[in-house]
Amino acid sequence: MGFDDKKQETCGNNSSDVEVNAGNSKDKQVVTVTVNEQHSNSDKFTKQMSDDSLLTTENHDDDDNDDDTEINIDVGPQCSLKEQLEKDKDDESLRKWKEQLLGSVDLNAIGDTLDSEVKILSLSIKSPGRDDIVLHIPENGKVKGTWFTLKEGCPYNLQFTFRVNNNIVSGLRYSNTVWKAGVKVDSTKEMLGTFSPQAEPYTHLMPEDTTPSGIFARGSYSARTKFVDDDNKCYLEINYTFDIRKEW
Repeated sequence: MGFDDKKQETCGNNSSDVEVNAGNSKDKQVVTVTVNEQHSNSDKFTKQMSDDSLLTTENHDDDDNDDDTEINIDVGPQCSLKEQLEKDKDDESLRKWKEQLLGSVDLNAIGDTLDSEVKILSLSIKSPGRDDIVLHIPENGKVKGTWFTLKEGCPYNLQFTFRVNNNIVSGLRYSNTVWKAGVKVDSTKEMLGTFSPQAEPYTHLMPEDTTPSGIFARGSYSARTKFVDDDNKCYLEINYTFDIRKEW
């Protein structure tokens, strides 16, 4: 009959190795088993794809966390900033282009060395309605005792000034990591930019942040602040502790 012919054609699409006879119940059972095996194989394939996707995501996360990966790029021979300024000094267009690119370079602050020098002059915490908290910067980078205290739930900004000498510093960035009871609870990174030597210090104001609040937020914290450039040269590293309290 036409119904049986259609049924045989449909089952043939699911398994090319099985011939179906609508009048034989045993053949029907074989068809059912074959289809189930195909679904089972499909489930295995789907599971394998899911596992592969999860593995790829995990590898990507590992790559994102690898901030200290060094990439060596051959940029050719280098010369000091002083040599750069003296090159083509008779070419008016090039001289103006360099002045526009470098800004107000202090000629007394540059030398013959290729190494840039960044000196962090001051660190302060600004909070509305209160005097700035000016932080003393230790020479060895280790603060004795509690460095400062903040009130829970209060907005604040970190501001610092720094001076650049000798040569251009490229990709200067700030990072700060905070732990409580040995567990990392916060990590901040910000790119500051590229700076040329100049007589006046640079000032940078970090975006506003708010201290956590609640009974579990109060207590003592340990932290590490670093200033590094594109070459991973560290200009300052400070290890310190601070408190968050209910009141100032």
